[in-house]
Amino acid sequence: MALSGTPLLSHVSVKIMSEYKDEEEFDSREYGDLDSSPTGDVQRIQYNKRGNSEQKRKKESRHEHRKTSYQELHQRLDTRKKQHECSQCFKTFARRCNLVIHQIIHTVEKPHHCSTCGKAFSQLSTLKTHQRIHTGEKPHQCSTCGKAFRQLSTLKGHLKIHTGEKPHQCSTCGKAFNHLSALKKHQKIHTGEKPYPCTSCGKYFRESSTLTKHQITHTGEKPYQCSTCGKAFNRMSNLKVHLKIHSG
Repeated sequence: MALSGTPLLSHVSVKIMSEYKDEEEFDSREYGDLDSSPTGDVQRIQYNKRGNSEQKRKKESRHEHRKTSYQELHQRLDTRKKQHECSQCFKTFARRCNLVIHQIIHTVEKPHHCSTCGKAFSQLSTLKTHQRIHTGEKPHQCSTCGKAFRQLSTLKGHLKIHTGEKPHQCSTCGKAFNHLSALKKHQKIHTGEKPYPCTSCGKYFRESSTLTKHQITHTGEKPYQCSTCGKAFNRMSNLKVHLKIHSG
């Protein structure tokens, strides 16, 4: 029952505020100068709604900020340019520590020389693999199509052709590749990067292997020799064409 001259809702509000004040001193400034009338109760409900909405907006804002920060970080990682260049072979790296590790290749002793072309290697196993270029030896054969390779790693990469596996995708055009090295080579098409210059004519190339093949045109070197007649060629592809003469 309501108190004399006091509406029921106002009486309940006074009672709630009285109980609240027993536990903790009530600060009317938190709610503004609200009275204990039905209008005051409505004002408090509206204030609480505004407070909840403001908290929700702040939470959503923090979430969007974190999301944007993650996106920006991801974009920086994807688009950052490789700044650290090797002075010996002009290969570039995103981190200096990777460049330092790479430069060991140029500084270590290379006592193993190829008797055919003179190229030197730090390990005998690497020299033996290299010599297969001159001998044409390909001991690693694909059991599916019969194609043979000089290196086991090349065979493993080749097997992905039969399985259809292409886990490496270009973020620019979406084209997929079965090798990470193939993806990196492809991406230079989009960036226009050609970090390998020829010291003889100044022409630039995207791949060091392409530069090496090009340099043979200046030196006149013919490292690929026919084991049947002894004729030499500056490209392996030319030697393969020639070998068909002997095989009929």
